Amino acid sequence: MQRITIAIEDDLLAELDRTMQRSGATNRSEAIRDLLRRSLAREAPQEADCVGVVSYTLDLSSRDLGRRVPQTRHARHDQAVAAMSVPLDHTNAMEVTVMRGKVADVEDYAQGLFSERGIRHGHLSLVPVEDVHEVHQHGAGAPHGHSHLTIKDTF
Repeated sequence: MQRITIAIEDDLLAELDRTMQRSGATNRSEAIRDLLRRSLAREAPQEADCVGVVSYTLDLSSRDLGRRVPQTRHARHDQAVAAMSVPLDHTNAMEVTVMRGKVADVEDYAQGLFSERGIRHGHLSLVPVEDVHEVHQHGAGAPHGHSHLTIKDTF
């Protein structure tokens, strides 16, 4: 890890300190590294592996979205890891879907969803991962091989 020196205006530094308090960061370096990672994650290579958190609100009375949105996830059953729907009122819900795969595929799913009438407040958060194949033993069982997603710091 390298040390750098930066100059920051007083107002911006005060905002950084407020962000640290909200996030639980223990020092300014940690907070700045986290902010940089989140900012640079937008530049993810399309072929990189990722886990994406897709969050949005939807109006269930709009164009049969309550039926069609789950069908879009089902069409990508190999990428959809989990989904949760939280009713907010009689017609609106907040949903979160966790997808895995290539950045291009996860972004394609999210942008297609966000363009639907009745979908609002869409947001995609990407986490860079690497699929690592390992052989190891669990308890007294025989060693076996399988994959683990390992979180990376950047894309």
